[in-house]
Amino acid sequence: MTATVAAFAAKRRRTVLTAEGLAMPVTLATRASRFAALLLDFAILLTVTIAVTYALYRIGGGIRGEAAKGGAGEFLGIVQALFWFLAWNGYFIAFELGPRGATPGKRALGIRVAARPLGEGGKRLTAEAVIARNLLRDIELFMPLIFLLVAPSGEAGSAGVAGMVWFLVFALFPFFNRDALRAGDIVAGTWVVETPRSKLPDTLSTEGAATGPSTVTGASYRFGEAELAIYGEHELQTLERVLREDREEAIVAVHEAICRKIGWTPGAGDERAFLEAYYAQLRARLEGGMRFGKRKKDKYE
Repeated sequence: MTATVAAFAAKRRRTVLTAEGLAMPVTLATRASRFAALLLDFAILLTVTIAVTYALYRIGGGIRGEAAKGGAGEFLGIVQALFWFLAWNGYFIAFELGPRGATPGKRALGIRVAARPLGEGGKRLTAEAVIARNLLRDIELFMPLIFLLVAPSGEAGSAGVAGMVWFLVFALFPFFNRDALRAGDIVAGTWVVETPRSKLPDTLSTEGAATGPSTVTGASYRFGEAELAIYGEHELQTLERVLREDREEAIVAVHEAICRKIGWTPGAGDERAFLEAYYAQLRARLEGGMRFGKRKKDKYE
């Protein structure tokens, strides 16, 4: 990695203080990766909506004469309009509300939406924030594009100039703040960060201290129902992220936090084995509960 690339990467690093009081490093997505993800998502949307429209057209091909002007034709028109509305407005919201917080385009580029820390502590990405940042996209992008599309006809006067100015103001917005935020991010309290590329090994929960004695100390970690019931899915995801990134200071901090919470005396030198065991047993407990329709979203439930 050259010095220039390293300096650029360092400028994008931030530290977020989680609700558990842990300092978690994050790296902001580059403007180029966000733009590429948007183009990819648009390509997917266009492909799907055009394919569905063509299918409706073929279905409507069997409707002739007065029937095409009557109820059957109107029904297909309504279905088509409704589908386009739901697709272009629901695509981003539905995917970003998912557990990965990312559309297919963002996932392909290795980035995701996250809650931006405001004040002293971090917070979780909420449905309200996802909806707000995506509804504002209509004002940032779609509406000025409509002005630009109708401008060549000359029927809308100077709408083309207004649309171009409008479009440029919002398109260039991320270049005028250090976190590369678009207007929707500022309103919703979000930002887009890189997702760690490293994958959690399948062996994380199937070997080592997760299923047997620690290879470091030989200790076996078994947790009781009350000790596992403290945490939920959100904390499990946080623990998984810590294990994925494998940063020593984070491993030690999380180990101490969990020991303090469940009443254990934290030792030293075997933190990762302890966390792998706790992660595997907590995940098994949560998955077992989900099979019976019981979910525990976080430690506050």
